[in-house]
Amino acid sequence: MRMHVLIVDDDPSIRELLRFVLGKDGYVVLEAENGQAASRLLEREQVHLAVVDIMMPGMNGFELCREIREHYDIPVIMLTAKAEMKDKEQGFDSGTDDYLTKPFDPKELLFRMKALLRRYRLVSSEVIRLGRVSIDRKGYEIKVGDELITLPLREFELLSQLASHPGRIYTREQLIQLIWSADFKGDSRTVDVHIKRLRERFADSQDDFTITTIRGLGYKLEVREG
Repeated sequence: MRMHVLIVDDDPSIRELLRFVLGKDGYVVLEAENGQAASRLLEREQVHLAVVDIMMPGMNGFELCREIREHYDIPVIMLTAKAEMKDKEQGFDSGTDDYLTKPFDPKELLFRMKALLRRYRLVSSEVIRLGRVSIDRKGYEIKVGDELITLPLREFELLSQLASHPGRIYTREQLIQLIWSADFKGDSRTVDVHIKRLRERFADSQDDFTITTIRGLGYKLEVREG
């Protein structure tokens, strides 16, 4: 099946470049010049991945990304000229899976797209497999090989969230909202403590996955592909 990629950018030259590059690589390219047009297109077309600019009239890229996260389970790459750390943090808080700044090499965008599509296929069922580690999201069970591992609920939910989208960076604030809810009274150090515990519990599984600290942003889980 050919992958359908949605390009959302108010710059027609960027859309033309990506239409050529992605079409040459076998993708079906859908285009929208702003967030509102993208939202309407998502309602009627099948989309497997979205490449989204931030600075657009009307609905900007952050708003569109939040809408995609609420209604669709597809990977998002932000492709933007906004390169400051605060912009990246806002992008990941909005739910983007990856962030690429302009000017960019189209080949790098292709590499990132393929990696994201591969990772999303890893979690298409209720059981997530990370090498020898399997996470049964419905049954709340984790196995390393044949060994059953019991985790406290918050640790299970945190690991499941990270593993559901390998490679996606989650900020601490985002993880608190997802795992502990928005009215949680603690602070972001709670996330650090739980990450530390997960790393200790799965210290012998580093050939299967690792939880990486992204300085200034948060955490991501990386699957070791072998």
